[in-house]
Amino acid sequence: MKEDKFVIKAYLKVELARLYNPHMSDEGALRKMRRWINHQPQLKARMDSLQLSPSDRQYTPKQVRLIVEYLGEPFDTI
Repeated sequence: MKEDKFVIKAYLKVELARLYNPHMSDEGALRKMRRWINHQPQLKARMDSLQLSPSDRQYTPKQVRLIVEYLGEPFDTI
């Protein structure tokens, strides 16, 4: 039974990527997250509309909400 509830808030990109891929290195988890976003055309377009910059180190709550909408909550992937 799951007791942790995922919270929609601002996350460092690496922090969110590691929640989805806890078994991977930071760099590997970030690459995988970028691939997942880039391979979902609707998610990618919606993220782009929120002016996601590759140099940003953090996802905003709106971006996190979109990611969860398309990928599910991180705890669901474990």
